[in-house]
Amino acid sequence: MPRLSLYRPEKGNDFRFLDRVINEQFQVGGTDIYLHKYKGPVDPLAGESTPTTPNNSNPIPELGIQDLLFMENRDRKYDPDIYIIRGIYTLQDIDFNLSQFGLFLQNDNIMITFHLRSSVESLGRKIMAGDVIELPHQKDEYALDDNLVALKRFYVVQEVARPASGYSQTWYPHLIRAKCAPLVDTQEFKEILDQDSGAEDGSTLRDLLSTYQQNIEVNNQIIAQAQEDTGKTGYDTQHLYVIPENDKGLIDTIDVSNTDINASTTYVDASIVLNTPKQDYYIGYLTGDKLPPNGAPYGFGISFPMNPVNGQFYLRTDYMPNRLFRYDGRTWIKFEDNVRMSNTMLGQTQTTDPTMVRNNQKSGFINNTNTATIAGEVVQERQALSKALKPRADN
Repeated sequence: MPRLSLYRPEKGNDFRFLDRVINEQFQVGGTDIYLHKYKGPVDPLAGESTPTTPNNSNPIPELGIQDLLFMENRDRKYDPDIYIIRGIYTLQDIDFNLSQFGLFLQNDNIMITFHLRSSVESLGRKIMAGDVIELPHQKDEYALDDNLVALKRFYVVQEVARPASGYSQTWYPHLIRAKCAPLVDTQEFKEILDQDSGAEDGSTLRDLLSTYQQNIEVNNQIIAQAQEDTGKTGYDTQHLYVIPENDKGLIDTIDVSNTDINASTTYVDASIVLNTPKQDYYIGYLTGDKLPPNGAPYGFGISFPMNPVNGQFYLRTDYMPNRLFRYDGRTWIKFEDNVRMSNTMLGQTQTTDPTMVRNNQKSGFINNTNTATIAGEVVQERQALSKALKPRADN
């Protein structure tokens, strides 16, 4: 009589019986899971998976790597057909972590267990990292906005392993467990999020599920509020009045009876007229604002005016930053530079509000939206290095 043993070198009737019983448990107690099958990296120029390219020499497209430098597949191809399989996972309450700056989800990853044989028969292969799953029972029909479509819940498979609980008495595995994380709006899942939302208004899943636009709007509101609160860089000294002094340290006044009052003077009362200050008394961190003190009038241009009068201010706009000069009766003396500017990085081409323009090389270079005509072709003056230095196959 042969010795009794549950293990057999081959998967016999015992294994098949246990496998059918385990599969039936998934059919009875599991939930439907919609799976978007990952088919491999995509050549952005060809628009389809390319398993024979130099970067993707593996004959199995799913195992190919698009970018060997960063070891990532940024452009992914997914099967347009949706596969329905059964899975089991433990529902858990999502906790919020308030110990850091902001609000973070503590345990938003889930572990889903699938029946190994039935999932392979449905997909044609095992579940692998990169597959996207949808939980239909997690749809939210009660959105806070006016959406009439239930919000879907998508997860992406990150890791796959065989759990210890999935082995039967015959020592063969029957289950597979996938670690899944919430899907986010990134380049990898463009095909998934570009699908129709079902609202019959032309919207996509990205319009309903992605938080990208909300994040941009929040960021713009923060920037607008910061601009309103901070105004310009440095310190504002325009509200500070300056008493001009002469060479003797006395108040610099003009004799009204002997001198014609012109645009360079400021009235104090009917008998005393103060001359314009000869120097900037409020010097500090970014205090130059191109405006004369005490609200004195000034002109501006790219050349000095003819026949100036003593104490007259003039702003030269051909300087960067703009420079304010004062005429002392013989020559034009530098008074201050316009170093106070907007906190934005907007250049002349990004806004029509002159107070929002930041006149420096950084704004004109980084935020450059100008175009140039080269060999009859209109191109953007600002080019990313990835486009200017495009890699080519060495063959």
